[in-house]
Amino acid sequence: MNEGEGPGSPGHSASIQITPRLEEEDLLHLFGLAKSVFGSEPGWNDRKVLASLREDVVFVAKEHGHPAGYVALRPAKQVTTVEQLFVAPGHEQRGVGRMLLAFAEGYAISKRTAVLRVVVERDNDSARSFYRRSGFVPVEDEVFELVLPRP
Repeated sequence: MNEGEGPGSPGHSASIQITPRLEEEDLLHLFGLAKSVFGSEPGWNDRKVLASLREDVVFVAKEHGHPAGYVALRPAKQVTTVEQLFVAPGHEQRGVGRMLLAFAEGYAISKRTAVLRVVVERDNDSARSFYRRSGFVPVEDEVFELVLPRP
């Protein structure tokens, strides 16, 4: 199976495009999707999520022209933090998350960041597994890091 392909779904990665900007229409759509999935979770905060979408570096995944997910990054001198990585319902298992994470990693490397960091809740087994498979290692109870090569 090629990167970005889901089981029984050949060629999906070719239909996924990543853009380095978030249009207001996409912002509202993705916020609504994220809220519908995570809005009842204890850590959800409308203001924080909207602020991240508006202020952080955001890459948007689109599949067949429709928003499929996003990654919001907060760069700093030595560490770039993945503030949010979201794959919209109906777009799972198609490589969207892997592509967004690859863009996050490339961005962090281009900024000469030493580490890409993500906070993952203790009970989010699928996310923890995803980040481990992507080369991240736990450095604290809910913090995973990927040491990046220098360009």
